[in-house]
Amino acid sequence: MYKTKSGRQIRAGTMAVSFLLLLVFVLNGADGSHIVGGRDSAPHSRPYMASLQVGGRHNCGGALVKKNFVLTAAHCQIRGPYTVVLGVNSLSANESTKQEFRTVRAIPHPGYDRHENDIMLLKLDSSAQLTAAVQLISLKTSRVASGSRCLTTGWGDIANDGTKPNTLQEVDVTTLSLRTCRRRWGSVRITTSMVCSVGARGFQGPCRGDSGGPLVCDGAAAGVVSFGGQQCGNPAKPGVYSSVPFFGDWIREVLKSN
Repeated sequence: MYKTKSGRQIRAGTMAVSFLLLLVFVLNGADGSHIVGGRDSAPHSRPYMASLQVGGRHNCGGALVKKNFVLTAAHCQIRGPYTVVLGVNSLSANESTKQEFRTVRAIPHPGYDRHENDIMLLKLDSSAQLTAAVQLISLKTSRVASGSRCLTTGWGDIANDGTKPNTLQEVDVTTLSLRTCRRRWGSVRITTSMVCSVGARGFQGPCRGDSGGPLVCDGAAAGVVSFGGQQCGNPAKPGVYSSVPFFGDWIREVLKSN
């Protein structure tokens, strides 16, 4: 669901144009080493992060909210089970902290319609062992105020062209008012069940493969990566997350009843 634009070709006829394009390329964070406009996460500094994989390939992100439950986006639902990987920084290295599980049940929000209510819980086949590299993240209970500084992490596209990172990436973002988000998105329906954010400079934010990952504000999960524009991190089309406080009652009910 997270839309990106790939395969762009840029032709520069002069050295001046080439220099300007190079400058834009670097400022946009598309140098092949970081999430769009972000940076490498310190190893195991985000111990709640989960990689949802199919056939050994990363598909979506998620956050461990209970020993046997991962919070993610409903549009990440697939036929069959996920392999859920916890406790890693690199998805290719054989880290001793790694824990793997299979999902036994996917519980998307009953009101999910491919745009709104884009939130889901995945039940694991067993409980995670909590260690320094694997920890639960708390759920934010109050709505995030506009202008809040938050963090998004993931193993998604780092250059708006399908390039994947070697290690977990993170980017600082600032939340917007719904009014501002609605104005920038135009005809797309932005509701109170959503949170929007932009980076502080240029193109910064989550991209394809970061779907389902958490928006973390004040150390708690405040949102779930849902959708964005064709160009990842473009402030003209802010990143949109499902609001965890808005869906808090539903999340707690699912966790309690399961």
